Amino acid sequence: MLATDGLLSPVLLRSSMRIYLDHNATTPLRDEVVEAMVECLRANWGNPSSTHAEGAAARAAIERARGQVAALVKTEPRNVYFTGGATEANNAILQQGLRANSPWHKLVTSTVEHPSVQAVVELLEAGDVSVECVGVDADGLVDPHCIEAASHPDTLVSLIWANNETGVLQDIAEIARRVEARGATLHVDATQALGKLPIDLSAHAISLLSCSAHKLNGPKGVGALVDCGETGVASLLHGGGQERGWRGGTENVAGIVGFGVACELAQRELPERIEEYAMLRDRLWQGLQERVPRLRRNGSKTSVLSNTLNVEFEGTAGEVLLQALDLEGVAVSAGAACHSGSITPSRVLTAMGRSPEQARASLRLSVGLGVDAAQIDRAIRLIADVAERARGAAAA
Repeated sequence: MLATDGLLSPVLLRSSMRIYLDHNATTPLRDEVVEAMVECLRANWGNPSSTHAEGAAARAAIERARGQVAALVKTEPRNVYFTGGATEANNAILQQGLRANSPWHKLVTSTVEHPSVQAVVELLEAGDVSVECVGVDADGLVDPHCIEAASHPDTLVSLIWANNETGVLQDIAEIARRVEARGATLHVDATQALGKLPIDLSAHAISLLSCSAHKLNGPKGVGALVDCGETGVASLLHGGGQERGWRGGTENVAGIVGFGVACELAQRELPERIEEYAMLRDRLWQGLQERVPRLRRNGSKTSVLSNTLNVEFEGTAGEVLLQALDLEGVAVSAGAACHSGSITPSRVLTAMGRSPEQARASLRLSVGLGVDAAQIDRAIRLIADVAERARGAAAA
């Protein structure tokens, strides 16, 4: 059912009949996050830059959240700078960090980065910045030796920790060790990793990290840049002196508070989340294998997020499957993106050696808050039925 404005009815979205398997795109807010944000909007509405009591209360709320974010990644609160999200943090690090007067004169990255990095890479290359993109193997893994070989003291290495499409986890601990040995600087896009696996910045030579709140049951429009190496990356936003002069503009206090609560919950619940998500993902994969012929799992089966499954349904079109499943009440993501009416194969999957047809036949299925075993079993039946119908239609 569609509302008159063309959007899905709120009643439909809240219906327990729908199964949401797109948690890598965004996540539902935890009740605790919503409650904290509502209370902040009511009580801490002062400008955090003001010196009166109302301003001080808002400032205290921000600093409490800064500590909560820092605790989740095991760093000092002073290293956390709030942003509008990981895309802003990635842009600030790459665009401002590779200016003419920066200490870095070369960028090393991979062929499977998020668009917020890939798009900036293209801009940097057009501006004659030295960029080296390291490829991945068929499992989506980059070779740490290749990163090491490309790195020098004037190099910024920027890598995604957990891939947003496949969930593949790079060996960041080993890469960090090798990058440090070469005297280079490591930036990690941890957007998908935060709240899904342990992160200990005190144990690894990761100088810069970017993340977003809405990937771990926090609000959209807020994230962080964590600078553990005192790199002095210049801001994209000037004026006002907020965030200790790094990011001008009055802070989104309620969003920051929600981010902090989401991080505190993740820190408390992380082992249980990992175990539960892995159980649901494995149940989904096993059930699909039993009911759907000609499947292929995209990406490493071992170095992967506990909640993510990327599957090729041979002989189908992922976009067709996505739309059909949505009508059946299952939300997933296609392994391809629509651009101006044409289907473009996933750049991540083709970098892994998949053909355009194989990439177009792939779906990303990601579990999270609110998904249970009964929903997984129902999703298996629905996906199997839709895949069979899609193949039948394609063969007709």
